[in-house]
Amino acid sequence: MAEELTFRSGGRALSAALARPAAPRGDAPGVLVLHEVFGLNDDIRRVADRFARAGYVALAVDLFSAGNRAVCMTRLLGGLFLNPLEHQGVRDLRQALTVLGELPGVDASRLGAIGFCMGDSLAVALACTDSRLKAIAPYYGFNPRPLEAVRRSCPVVGSYPERDATAGPGRALRAELDAAGIPNDIKVYPGTQHSFANRGPAFDAVASEDAWNRVMAFFDEHVVGPA
Repeated sequence: MAEELTFRSGGRALSAALARPAAPRGDAPGVLVLHEVFGLNDDIRRVADRFARAGYVALAVDLFSAGNRAVCMTRLLGGLFLNPLEHQGVRDLRQALTVLGELPGVDASRLGAIGFCMGDSLAVALACTDSRLKAIAPYYGFNPRPLEAVRRSCPVVGSYPERDATAGPGRALRAELDAAGIPNDIKVYPGTQHSFANRGPAFDAVASEDAWNRVMAFFDEHVVGPA
């Protein structure tokens, strides 16, 4: 069961759910879990728990917890579009990455991030601005501007739905990463819709499981590293 913790970012208090492996073997790799516009809900907590069962320490930050939810969401979405690489959401996540890396039982040299929709956009922006990340796993979000910024990214394993506006950005991300020689595994899933990996009307069990297995294999290589 996840622990609840609070940390400070820019003078504000943010809450988060922390999931740890049941039987850790030495310092574990860490992963940030970044939510959609629905906030830190049970679906995102399940993702964190699943990473914990796979041997990671997972920190799922509630980016709407520093004040009025609607105001926080409006500011965050505005930042994503107006200043995608340097806004309060990215600064909050850099602080969250610091908190994660300083937790007992976490190997700060092995950190990754996974994000869904809004969290996808944040994960990509964070990867462009924070070299501590070893790999990210974005799901159905948009790329930062300028797109050339992703040439500073760590390796990326991305999952996008064919029947969604984010399919094009997913393909564009793959092309830019390929041009920069950055390891990546970007897949567009035929017939799927937005949020296909999150529990809801568009959930696709087959695509969701395939995407998860790809994330695990990619993170094993780029975050966990050699045994």
